Amino acid sequence: MSERGGQSIGVFDSGIGGLSILKALRAELPHERFIYIADSGHAPYGERTQAHVLARSRAIVAYLVSQNVKALVMACNTATAAAIRLLRTEHPTLALIGVEPALKPAVSLSRTGRIGVMATRSTLASAKFQALLAAQSGGTQPVEFIVQPCDGLAAAIEASAETGDTTKTRALCAQYAGAMGLFGTESGQIDTLVLGCTHYPFASGPLRALVGPDVQFIDNGPAVARQTRRLVQTGFLLPDRLSDASGAPVSLFATGQPHRLQAAAERWLGLSEPVNLLHF
Repeated sequence: MSERGGQSIGVFDSGIGGLSILKALRAELPHERFIYIADSGHAPYGERTQAHVLARSRAIVAYLVSQNVKALVMACNTATAAAIRLLRTEHPTLALIGVEPALKPAVSLSRTGRIGVMATRSTLASAKFQALLAAQSGGTQPVEFIVQPCDGLAAAIEASAETGDTTKTRALCAQYAGAMGLFGTESGQIDTLVLGCTHYPFASGPLRALVGPDVQFIDNGPAVARQTRRLVQTGFLLPDRLSDASGAPVSLFATGQPHRLQAAAERWLGLSEPVNLLHF
């Protein structure tokens, strides 16, 4: 195995939501090594100022660069919106992949032209999201985006990972889905729902029960995983030989509440690796 091919891919989020991206990455790149950081000691990003998110993103990227990662995935819509442009100028040689609400695929899939977007308030208020929204709203196919900030939902999902109690998650899903309007495949109904926060795929069960079986859910995990593969492949950074998928090592770190990341990784990804606490 080449030295660079043997390096890890860094992944970070404000908490455990980025595990949905890590899950997709491991499916796409089962032979790779990963370092996952949950910045739980400074979460939630979606309800913090842009300056706070930028500062934390810079600190975590600097740490992962010090660990000699060969690629870095910002598995957080809020962090991507706030920081990725600056981080790419500060680390021009690093393969840096961000996430954003998958509006373009939603436009392609929707038949009614009404698309729901659930995301954090910070993501929705960002200039990056507003530009994305404007670009997709001005196409040849008439579409309407019903945009819903979901205060507290990411935090509820985090808590449920540890306790298994989804009562608050289900209540918030009902509140926000209800505020968006009617879901379905008939004219005037929302037929496509964009999960614009990496936490939200872990609430897909309650959401599915609310909106019905015919509404299409879109999250960006698979697309991010494919883009990561393209970048490491283009840079000749893939390992020379594949290993068994079950043996692909993942190193887990948290800046707070390590027990929560441990529980979530085991519950949702079947990972039993210990979580290491970071102090910065």
